[in-house]
Amino acid sequence: MYRYILLAFITLNAFALEISIESAKDNFTKYSILLISDKSSFVCQELKDDLDVTKEIVCAFSKKPAQLVPSLQNDFFIVHSFTKKDTFFVSIKPFYKMKLIANVFDLSKDDTVFTANVKMAKSWTIIGYKKVLPLIKQESKSELALNFPFFLDKDKLPYVGSLDLQGNPVKIKKVEDVTEYLKIKRFFKKKRYDEAIEMIDDVLSAYPHTLFKSELIYYKIKINDKIKNYDNVIALAKEFLREYSSDENVPEVLSLMAKAYAKIGQNTDADYFFDRLFSEHKGNVYAQWGYIYKGEMLESSGANKEAIKYYKKALYTTKNLEVAASAAFHLTKILISHSPKEAAKYAMKIIQAKPDFFMENIKASMKIMQTLADAGEYKTAAAIADTMLHSMGPTYDEYEELLKDKALWLAKTKDKKAALAALNSYIKKFPDGDYIDDVQTAKDGLFFEDDDQNSSVKLAEYDKLIQEYQGDFIADKALYEKAKLLLREKRYEALLAMEDELKNLDSDRFTDVGQIIKEAAVGLMESSLQKKNCKNVLVIANDYNITLSNSWDDGIYECGMKGGDFKLCKSVAFKHLKSKNIQQRKKWLYRYIKIDFETGNYSEVVDAAKDLIALIENAKKSPYKEVYRYLFDAYERLEQKENMIKTMAKIEDIFGLDYKDIDRYVAMVNLGDELKDDNMIIKYATKVMRIQKRSHSHAQSPFIEFALYSALMNKHDYNKALSVIRSLDTLKLSKNERARQKYLLGMALGKLWRDEEAQKAYNEAIKADPSSAWAKLAKSALEI
Repeated sequence: MYRYILLAFITLNAFALEISIESAKDNFTKYSILLISDKSSFVCQELKDDLDVTKEIVCAFSKKPAQLVPSLQNDFFIVHSFTKKDTFFVSIKPFYKMKLIANVFDLSKDDTVFTANVKMAKSWTIIGYKKVLPLIKQESKSELALNFPFFLDKDKLPYVGSLDLQGNPVKIKKVEDVTEYLKIKRFFKKKRYDEAIEMIDDVLSAYPHTLFKSELIYYKIKINDKIKNYDNVIALAKEFLREYSSDENVPEVLSLMAKAYAKIGQNTDADYFFDRLFSEHKGNVYAQWGYIYKGEMLESSGANKEAIKYYKKALYTTKNLEVAASAAFHLTKILISHSPKEAAKYAMKIIQAKPDFFMENIKASMKIMQTLADAGEYKTAAAIADTMLHSMGPTYDEYEELLKDKALWLAKTKDKKAALAALNSYIKKFPDGDYIDDVQTAKDGLFFEDDDQNSSVKLAEYDKLIQEYQGDFIADKALYEKAKLLLREKRYEALLAMEDELKNLDSDRFTDVGQIIKEAAVGLMESSLQKKNCKNVLVIANDYNITLSNSWDDGIYECGMKGGDFKLCKSVAFKHLKSKNIQQRKKWLYRYIKIDFETGNYSEVVDAAKDLIALIENAKKSPYKEVYRYLFDAYERLEQKENMIKTMAKIEDIFGLDYKDIDRYVAMVNLGDELKDDNMIIKYATKVMRIQKRSHSHAQSPFIEFALYSALMNKHDYNKALSVIRSLDTLKLSKNERARQKYLLGMALGKLWRDEEAQKAYNEAIKADPSSAWAKLAKSALEI
């Protein structure tokens, strides 16, 4: 492989940032390497196009450079930097292809290397090349392949694997016990206790020296506790404590053993293990469970006061929610008969700490809940019902009654919001339920109307109800009442802003919503017309199919024309075309003509213009005399030449010489040229020149002078032709136009036998634009 350096080493220092570019050849093929590094790790990322070709590499740095980093470029890269949102970026774009590689290992120091796909590195290499990546061999890798490290060092120390407690190597021939141990844990979690017990026995039989033996016995103790086989709990716990006295599960085993003795009535033995638990494992969560188990033992023997002490001790010393909930539950049960308020306090602690605890004790929870309600503790009773409803589904036998109880109990509290939600929940889920009448009666009693409130107060109350009771009939009713109030207050825009919500209301219950919206649209349209708010007018006209009285049509038409809504204007105007009032008919015919002309309906313009002209008595004094101009322009676009001539005569008679008609006179000049009618050209070109002279404007020059000159020359009126062509001497013309003018001037002078002046004019034509056709004609004229 032949390699040589082509480009000198370039280094940029910016907060320890270094960028270097080198070029070389590999097998006679040129390539370039860009190295970018910093003291801190930074990210570089390839940006690829749809064909998976790298189009740019961007590197981001958390620090900004002290000075501007200049752009760099060679045959393979262009490098520039920029700052965005306090982050400094370096962008590298290729002229051909490039490859990004993170420099993770230092081959001078590291003994072991392996393929590492990293996002952050202190150094990155970018290789620029044309077709084939140099130096590096790229091969496709199987997704199943292993990424073994490559060891560079030669000498390795001996390796010793895992050892057991006696220092002997651990040899694991099979891993079936591991798999089955994990299955046992899953069975326990899913409460499949029989399967778990059976598998534990199978594992212990097949692998008597399994590493998981202590865990298996531990799970067997827990399972026997769950299925209340307390004799087995005691036997297994004894074995566990004898064989695994230092195991981390000892506190729990002691607690379950003490509980088991208490459950079979051996309180003395139970106290022994409780004492061990409390003294040896004070503060442990299972010692706290032990307080509850001891409380149960005392309660079952009638020592309620002592039991309460242990329950409270568990509650106030633990940070475990499960322990706290259980302790509070026991306190609630034991206190409810003689102190319901205190019982309610502990029940609320359960709700706050672990609300789903009540579902673990459904029958006892139902009894507690009903007792609290009977004692007037409706809020707590409803809260317990709520937690249970969240855990059970409608398929539970108790569900409907529990939902009813919660709603009725809340209705007796001050929390009307929660009460309404509960009542609606029952109505929705059980519209034909056993308790529907009681629930509906309770709902009707929750709210009442206050007609003495002013509109501002009412609107605020409606907004509150809409916000708080979204999706409920009360929110719908509040929305409906708010719309009616806004209509009465003539606050049309606010009402129409609610249109979508109003349309979503139940049409069977709110039958006049459409009429309310329509009245609001009409009101806003009329208000906008009065204020000349054309934007609103056009929006309303486009969005709502409403009809106003004819008295508003003038305003609608004006707004439509102003906003370019010709369709709206035409529909308004069309209503009046057959009006019995002649003045109205003329006005709207004229407006209809304007609309048709704007929209290019020239044939309709002609028809409507004829109808209007037939109604005009004195054209010169008529406010609609512009109709003749519209008629002429329509004839011009329809290329009806004879009608153009007739209509122009009428325009001249009505308007005289008017600058507004200058384009129409030019049209007549063009028509005269088309018809070879020099008289027509002379007539209207002369009018154009008069208008331009009077207005000091020469927009139609030199076209009009050339046309008039030509017609006059055809008529052998050389003096007038000379005057017309000389009038261009004072105007600014292009070189070609000036050459033409001077040539035509020479022609006119020649016709008048003023040869010397003619020759001068020809020379001026040549001088004006030597390469023009007019200059050539002038030269020919001089040669004659």
